[in-house]
Amino acid sequence: MFLVTGGAGFIGSNIVASLNEAGSANVVVNDCLGVGDVKWRNLAKRNICDFVPPAELARWLEGRKLEAVIHMGAISDTTATDGDAVMDNNFRLSLKLLDWCTQTRTPFIYASSAATYGNGEEGFTDDWSPEALSKLRPMNLYGWSKHLFDKALVARHVNKQPLPPRWVGLKFFNVYGPNEYHKGAMASVLAKVFDGAKAGQPVRLFKSHKAGIADGDQRRDFIYVEDAVAVLRWLMERGTTNGIFNVGTGKAESFRDMITAMFAAMKRPSNIEYIDMPEAIRGQYQYFTQASTDNLRRAGFDGQFTPLANAVARYVSGYLDQQDRFR
Repeated sequence: MFLVTGGAGFIGSNIVASLNEAGSANVVVNDCLGVGDVKWRNLAKRNICDFVPPAELARWLEGRKLEAVIHMGAISDTTATDGDAVMDNNFRLSLKLLDWCTQTRTPFIYASSAATYGNGEEGFTDDWSPEALSKLRPMNLYGWSKHLFDKALVARHVNKQPLPPRWVGLKFFNVYGPNEYHKGAMASVLAKVFDGAKAGQPVRLFKSHKAGIADGDQRRDFIYVEDAVAVLRWLMERGTTNGIFNVGTGKAESFRDMITAMFAAMKRPSNIEYIDMPEAIRGQYQYFTQASTDNLRRAGFDGQFTPLANAVARYVSGYLDQQDRFR
C-alpha cells in the first residue's frame, strides 16, 4: 500500500496514475478537494483504496504498514503570505511524516523545490551538503519552507540520527502537463494561455528588462510531468542512493520556445505579443533556471527526457485540445 499526500494535486495525481498503470490499485490519497469542479477530476479515472483528509492522517497512520510514503502535499503557491499555515503544512507535517517513516522503517520520498535555489546566484547544483545548503537564499515563503525541511533532514543524516531506510528529496523545476488546471496563477504558462490562443487571441509574454536577453527569451528548465514522475518512480524502486536530487531536464528553454511549440502543435502561426513586466516583480524575477542532472546520473538514472516540442505537442493534442483534459 502506497500513501500519496497531495495525491489529488498536479504531480500527486500523476503519481497515482502511474502507480495504477503499473498495476497497483492499493493507493491511498491524503488531500483536501475543496469546493469546485476541478480537483476531484484529477482522480476521477483512478483506482484508490482510501481517501484520508488531512485532519485524520495521524490517526489513520496508527498501526499501518506501507510500501512507501510519497509526500507531495504542500502549500505550493509561491505568493503565499500566511507563514503559520505554510510552516504547519510544509515543514511541521513533513517532520511528522519523516518521524513516522523512521519509526516504521518505511521509505520516504518527498517534494522539495527548485524555489530553494532563490535567484540562482549559487547555481542549480543539487549539492545537499550542509555547507552548500547554507548558501542558498530562497526568495519566497514557499521556497524557504522547503529549504528548511531539506536542511533539517540533512542535519539528521550528518549527525547519524535515525532516518528511514530510503529517503529521497526531489527538487522539482518547472513541471507542466495534465491535471494542473486547479492551480490557477501557479499553473504553467501553457495551460493558462491555451484557451485564449485557440480562440484567436495573441499570447502575451513579458518583455525583457535585462540587457542581453531578448523579449520572451527568459528561460526555464521545463519538464513534462510524465518525465518528472518517471524520475520519482526510478528513485523509489530502483535507485539505491539516498539524497536530494534535481528533477529537471538539464536544458533551459525560453517561454517563447514553449509558446511557439504550442502554436505548431495547433498547426497555427505564432501569435505572440510582448508586454512590460510589472515593476513590482522586476527586481525578483528569475531570467534563467537550469537543473544540474549530474547527481541523478551518478545515481544510475539513464532515462531520457521528452524534448520540449514533443512534450508540448503531446500535452496539446492529448489533453488541452480535448473535451476531457484529465489524465
